[in-house]
Amino acid sequence: AQQLVESGGGSVQAGGSLRLSCAASGDTYSLAWFRQAPGKEREGVAAIDQRSNTCYADSVKGRFTISKDNAKNTLYLQMNNLKPEDTAMYYCAAGRSWGCFLGSRPYNYWGQGTQVTVSS
Repeated sequence: AQQLVESGGGSVQAGGSLRLSCAASGDTYSLAWFRQAPGKEREGVAAIDQRSNTCYADSVKGRFTISKDNAKNTLYLQMNNLKPEDTAMYYCAAGRSWGCFLGSRPYNYWGQGTQVTVSS
């Protein structure tokens, strides 16, 4: 089965930056980052498809950038100008559907998550 391991979370002040990484153990077609804050539903943040087309939630457009390194089987999320409302557990997701999806249904595999905390 596909295994996903996230890294790169941490605590930063508002306006700061973090880069998350997700190492995948096998080939996938679609990849994404989700986040879940306490008491809130999980939401799709950014996704990238097999042709490296990307899609973003409105709340992060212009601040977050999703990318992947196919040779390393690694997914990234560069997060700039972080805000306190970005505080959440961030999860990497992978699936065998073709396309760029911010909903969770197309994704079959999930990482354990990495915590991002942004203080004001």
